[in-house]
Amino acid sequence: MGHSEGKASSVTVSYRRPDDLSEVTQEWPAAGVDELAAAAPWRSFRWYRGQKHYSGTYWSSTVGGHVIYESRLELARLLFADFDADIRHIVAQPFLLRARVDGKLRRHVPDYLFIGDSGPVVVDVKPARRLADPKVAFTFRWARQVIEERGWRFEVATEPPAVELGNVRFLAGYRRSGLFSSELLERLRAESLDGASLGHAFGCLPAEMPSHVRSAVLHLLWCQELRADLSQPLSGRTLLRRLS
Repeated sequence: MGHSEGKASSVTVSYRRPDDLSEVTQEWPAAGVDELAAAAPWRSFRWYRGQKHYSGTYWSSTVGGHVIYESRLELARLLFADFDADIRHIVAQPFLLRARVDGKLRRHVPDYLFIGDSGPVVVDVKPARRLADPKVAFTFRWARQVIEERGWRFEVATEPPAVELGNVRFLAGYRRSGLFSSELLERLRAESLDGASLGHAFGCLPAEMPSHVRSAVLHLLWCQELRADLSQPLSGRTLLRRLS
């Protein structure tokens, strides 16, 4: 392969304005992070009888609104992003990249754009078995080049560990902060829970309704004010750590 073969050039980006869904096209380096972070999803949902993918919307605590996904694997990556305390904003199908590669015009719509403390991350979600497909590998190769040349990160997400996904999915049921008593949360924050078991935390305020305490503890785990080893199934014996 020659030095320039497979290298992308003449790169543009198109995105949709959130107010009227009109299309904006710019040179890739000229598109600002704030513009792309506010973009509406590039594609609309595709629904048809017998479709093999699973589409839907997920209420994200990070953005305070719904984010779309087009497969269960995309939903899994979305759950982990919503759980990640370093991610401040999430955009699904944020833009369309166009580039000339090997003499042909190529197009690609990434699955997600995450804006976080360490900078923007462009994410494509694909089953691990598909990564060896030459077409998939080719697209990800030039997309990575385009994104990383700008100083952004490019990530290809595949199937996460099943136990960790199960734990994060479970904790996501406690993600809506408006459902929890601020007074009860403050009382839990005042408890000595660093090194305590999850079972102990559930019973640490015996004067309160057990279901309320349990839910509030799990909310603090979702917010990562309390942490636990999520590579193992959560149980009453799970040990908690408090962030200093």
